[in-house]
Amino acid sequence: MPRRCKQGEPEAIRRELIDLLSHFETKLQTAELRSKVQALVPSFHKLRDLGCSIVQKKDAASGIERISFYLRRYPFTVIAGDELMVVAGIGEWARRVRQLRVEFGWSIISGNTAREMAAEGDFGVEGIDASTMSVDDYMLLSLEQDLEAAYRWNVANTIRRKPLGVQDKILEFLRANVGKPVTGEELRYVAKDKTEWARRTRELSTEEGWPVVTKSKGRPDLPVGSYLLEQDRQSPPHDRRIPDQVRTAVLSKDGYACQDCGWTHAQWNRSDPRHLELHHKKHHAKGGENEVDNLITLCILCHDQRHREE
Repeated sequence: MPRRCKQGEPEAIRRELIDLLSHFETKLQTAELRSKVQALVPSFHKLRDLGCSIVQKKDAASGIERISFYLRRYPFTVIAGDELMVVAGIGEWARRVRQLRVEFGWSIISGNTAREMAAEGDFGVEGIDASTMSVDDYMLLSLEQDLEAAYRWNVANTIRRKPLGVQDKILEFLRANVGKPVTGEELRYVAKDKTEWARRTRELSTEEGWPVVTKSKGRPDLPVGSYLLEQDRQSPPHDRRIPDQVRTAVLSKDGYACQDCGWTHAQWNRSDPRHLELHHKKHHAKGGENEVDNLITLCILCHDQRHREE
């Protein structure tokens, strides 16, 4: 069984480490290879003891607790994996990071996921350039635990194994969590870590007509790094062809509010089924164009009502 680090008084451990390294000088000059390696083992253990002792035992006694403590101390900050390795004092620190995310519901995003989200315009933390994050970089995106995370990961694991395409897997997972934010890490996992997962998620909204939103695309109240399927409902084919620039111009013109009832996303809550859609004043089937002057912003309830009356 691997030796676990021993927390103690950091300064005392530092002095012991210096003493061990001083005695290693003779070995370095005279001993053969294996003797040198064996002589370094106590120093290696002592250095690990020093790293895990930087976080006091009263604050965090185990490796996973030290990782959690460190990330919560520096939220919205890019943390190198080597930093977590030091404070964890355990070899399997990366598995513990995943455990914090999957079992304990901490929103920890990896460098890979952050870069892939940023490429689609779905990641934005002020002062952070996600494109520079490395594979072993991490960031805590919220100081609140998501208590439903473990259940969602079980659902994700089931969908992940199905013989479906990346986009179909993502859609199935989103539909299993309608109205609930899910993380980019979860969608990446569902997609079996395929790098195109973020692009396929964007296409569900822009090309397939599913109301998938993010903090930077329609729902500023959402946490950074999350996605939300607002309704288990796909827009008609002609509505899916509205260019993004036209859609944005109409929403802006209408103040991001339903032009019939005045509803906005600021009024949204978990029990509210509404989101905003665009309605053709002159129906597409009758020659109405996907142009700003022919489009109006409505919530889904008013949109349905218009179609029933017309």
